[in-house]
Amino acid sequence: MKHIFITGASGGIGRETVKAFAREGGMRISAAGFRSGDALFSLKKELEGSGTPSEIYIGDIAEETFVRDTFQRARERFGTVDILVNNAGIDWYGLLQDMAASEWDRVLSVNLRSVFLTCREVIPQMLEKHAGTILNVSSVWGRVGAACEVAYAASKGGINALTRSLAKELAPSGIRVNAAAFGMIDTAMNDIFSAEEKRAIAEEIPLGRSASPKEAADLIVSLALRHPYLTGQIITLDGGWT
Repeated sequence: MKHIFITGASGGIGRETVKAFAREGGMRISAAGFRSGDALFSLKKELEGSGTPSEIYIGDIAEETFVRDTFQRARERFGTVDILVNNAGIDWYGLLQDMAASEWDRVLSVNLRSVFLTCREVIPQMLEKHAGTILNVSSVWGRVGAACEVAYAASKGGINALTRSLAKELAPSGIRVNAAAFGMIDTAMNDIFSAEEKRAIAEEIPLGRSASPKEAADLIVSLALRHPYLTGQIITLDGGWT
């Protein structure tokens, strides 16, 4: 059985990704989040009802002690992590000139520092097996930029660079590192936009709509479980938008 560890698992893309892994069968799932403990508990109940062993961890994924302790507990519970999915992310919408330094630091910490912390914990486990997969969740804004989402775009650009660099570092050890860069996904993060604004965005997308969290999850699972020769890549899912 494979041990999957996923961050940002309480809702949206994360929750659907956990369920998509469970549908594959033969999985043990460690799910971490900090926004909604109730959502994580209900997810665990759903997984166990389907026969998928799971454990949840509630805390700040950008906090070093929490990450270290969580990965130790996860390994004790389910053994070495085979697949790490770095999905945790937050946004801040507004003009850069109006952003406090603490708000900038928080976006970069949750979105980028957390990836460093989780990768640093899981790599030694994967090196023992000379195998493993790391899948980072990015955004098209990390490549093309976005007005009023500068910190978010910067964090995702950092994830792209980290993904490419770490892939080169770990490939000789049989560990793959890729990223899924999403466009407009129908999640709560985009509730900052009005219905009219969402319609206007959809009109800019060649396929004429946002993607569902399930479509995003299906790509994550495919990249994580299949394509053994694929590493160091940023795979875009945006309906032809960018």
